[in-house]
Order: sequence, then C-alpha cells, then structure tokens
Amino acid sequence: MILTFPNQLTLLRMAIVPVFIIALIYNEPGWALGVFLLAGLTDAFDGYLARRLNQKTALGAFLDPMADKLLITSGYILLAIPSINPANTIPMWLTILVIGRDFIIVLAALIIHMTHGRRRFPPTSLGKVATFVQVSAVFLVLLLNYLAVHPAAIQWVFVTVLGMTLLSGFHYLSTLPRLSGSDE
Repeated sequence: MILTFPNQLTLLRMAIVPVFIIALIYNEPGWALGVFLLAGLTDAFDGYLARRLNQKTALGAFLDPMADKLLITSGYILLAIPSINPANTIPMWLTILVIGRDFIIVLAALIIHMTHGRRRFPPTSLGKVATFVQVSAVFLVLLLNYLAVHPAAIQWVFVTVLGMTLLSGFHYLSTLPRLSGSDE
C-alpha cells in the first residue's frame, strides 16, 4: 500500500467527517460549514496533486469516492432531521433518494462483479454533475443555517438535486448491460 500525500489528504477528509457530524449534532453551523469547506478543499487538492505529481494509486481511486460519499451521506442524513437541524433542512424524501440511488448503483455493481468478474465502473460526466449538485445543496443549507436566513427559493435547489439524481441514476443503470459485457 502506497500512502502518498494525496492519499493522506483523502484520509484526512475521512477523519474529519466525525467532526462534521458532531458540529451538526451540537448545532454549530459555523463549525459544520468550516469543516465541510475544509473537506471540499482536501477533495480538490488530493485529485489535483495525484495527477500533478503522478501519484495516482489504486488506493486513492478507491478511497476518494468513499470519502466523498461518507461526507455527503452524513450531511444529507443530519440535515434532514429537524430536531438536530432546526433551521433549513434537506427534505427527507430527497435524502432517501440520494442515498437510495447510490445504494442501487453499488448493489448493481456488486452483482455484476459477482456474476461477470471484476469490471471497471468509471464515473460518468452526468454522475459527476449530480454529485456536484448534491454537494452544493449541502453547502447551501450549511451556509444558510450559518447566516440564519430561510429563503423559500431553496426548494428550487432541491428540485435540481432531484432531477440530476434521477437523471444520473437512470443513466448509470442504462450503462449496466455494457459494463457487464452483455450486448442486450
């Protein structure tokens, strides 16, 4: 196992997720926002440095999306619970959709892996856009909670997340026959 500097940044991102969770549970919107921004910076730099320093590794390719999903999932779950997050919340239905989409994609990939052997599941451009929109929604809710403002227009952000999550989910599912090596 090669623990390059970019991999260390990814591990740092994973290590600060509990701090993010604690900040949300104890209703510390400034801390939650700050930790989320720090995680975002480590996400930007680990990939950039891995490419720039020619330090791309299998470990980094595995850990980076796991770190992203850990942070996003934590944010969606905790920001959907009104008793933990009394200000702006993410609708529970949207949280279930975002997590459910990822669960279905991972389950489908696991089934293909078990039935057809090891396959690559590279992220698609649409999947990357959906992740960006999902992360942006968490950031926006955190920022609005920190600023203590409650705009009704935030619902349009949730509608955008809904659309991109569904679109990318169906797109991933449509690529499964090709990824499994089937021509059907």
